[in-house]
Amino acid sequence: MDNANLAERVRQALSEVKHPETGRGLGELGMVREVKIDDGRVEATLAVPFQDVPYLDQLKDEAREAVRRLDEKLEVQIRTTPMSQKERAAFMSRAEGRQAPTEAMNRVGQVVAVASGKGGVGKSAVAAQLAIALRSRGLSVGLLDADITGPSIPKMFGISGQLHATPLGIVPARTKLGISVVSMNLLLSDEGEAVVWRGPLISSAIKQFWTDVFWGKLDYLVLDLPPGTSDATLTVMQSIPLGGVVLVTSPQDLAGMVVRKSARMARLMGAPLLGVIENMSYAVCPDCHRRIEVFGPSQGANLAARLNLPFLGRLPIDPELARLADAGQIESYRGEAFAPIADQVLSELARVTPEKVPAN
Repeated sequence: MDNANLAERVRQALSEVKHPETGRGLGELGMVREVKIDDGRVEATLAVPFQDVPYLDQLKDEAREAVRRLDEKLEVQIRTTPMSQKERAAFMSRAEGRQAPTEAMNRVGQVVAVASGKGGVGKSAVAAQLAIALRSRGLSVGLLDADITGPSIPKMFGISGQLHATPLGIVPARTKLGISVVSMNLLLSDEGEAVVWRGPLISSAIKQFWTDVFWGKLDYLVLDLPPGTSDATLTVMQSIPLGGVVLVTSPQDLAGMVVRKSARMARLMGAPLLGVIENMSYAVCPDCHRRIEVFGPSQGANLAARLNLPFLGRLPIDPELARLADAGQIESYRGEAFAPIADQVLSELARVTPEKVPAN
């Protein structure tokens, strides 16, 4: 038997090995990677979602035995390699058998998550401005408000009413500029109603916003993540294939400390970090036009350097942005500081996943 035929048989044998926890074949779960044949020696690589699981040795033993059953004279070595965040998200979907027909119909080019770890730094405003900046470039854009218990995106865009379901799935609301929006507040009869849910229900809702919403074809989907590193954010990191994560901080050391926790979580989950934005960095005096650092000297560049990430830029405290967001007219905001930041986000996204980014 030549090496090519043997390699194909080895790949098939490995594909049929059952994952110890899910009971699904390794081929179905996308775990079979490289297979090398060299003079009776087989080297196979399996991609695993996590390297420190107790069943890893068992999995390797079962994979080795499956190959040896083809020919007991074969010398078999099974290696493992960690999955990327996108691969892990696909694995989780397949492992749970939860890919909905709607999810299969969607064509989302890149998912960009906006995170902070800490509340009160203006993360939702940054997510909204990023979606608007991408849309202004003629791109098709969605905005997923993953802050289930504290949603604010609909208010900023002046969207009200409830989302409706069709045979294709839940249809997102549309802003005046044509951004597709999904938020828990668009599923409540009263926008002031509290969502008093435990973690599992929140996680389930986030998954459904990805699997059961008919996003259609999007160049970019922007995720407004909730603060913290617990259930909701973990669900996003595990279930949704992220092209990159943008970190938002403010000048205070306290905010930077918490943002470092979010950065560490993203790295643990294999999600690419695109850079750091410092929000509320300064205010401009309306009389003398001098920049006033209300919360102290800028720390954003230092934080980015400490995390070995690009510093994407500084955003001011702007009463006009607050006024328009409160009035549901954030798409009318003409702040000039965000355009170069959006350019850098696109540039970093192209750098980390060049084959996936839509052309401008």
